[in-house]
Amino acid sequence: MDEYMSAPRVWGLMCPGSREEVTRARRWTRDILNGHPCAHDAELIVSELGSNALTHTTSGSPYGTFQLTLSLSPRTVAISVTDEGGHPEEPRRTEADPDDTHGRGLTIVMALARRLDITGSQHGRTVTAQLVAPEAGATTC
Repeated sequence: MDEYMSAPRVWGLMCPGSREEVTRARRWTRDILNGHPCAHDAELIVSELGSNALTHTTSGSPYGTFQLTLSLSPRTVAISVTDEGGHPEEPRRTEADPDDTHGRGLTIVMALARRLDITGSQHGRTVTAQLVAPEAGATTC
């Protein structure tokens, strides 16, 4: 390995606070993880966490932003979304009624991720989901 190359490899994307940016973030994630066994799960997690940032924090305001970071090591993908805060409560899993159109995002992320960490405060939080690639021969994360 080249002495100037680091492991894990890390990418960052700053997204303006509009819904279209979630689509761009998914595409960006798909491009970086092309061929990785966790690519589809990572793309869904990016969508859920990005949407949550826009819906529940000031990241979704006219001048808001959210930051997406992907960290890739040989078997692990870490997806972090940092919002601009503005909500006093920490993100939490909720039980949505069958007819609800919202309220399942963090539950989906928790089902896909090996680990979920939430750091920060009402002034800005980072939600990090960690995926671990399967052992050789297995097919899903």
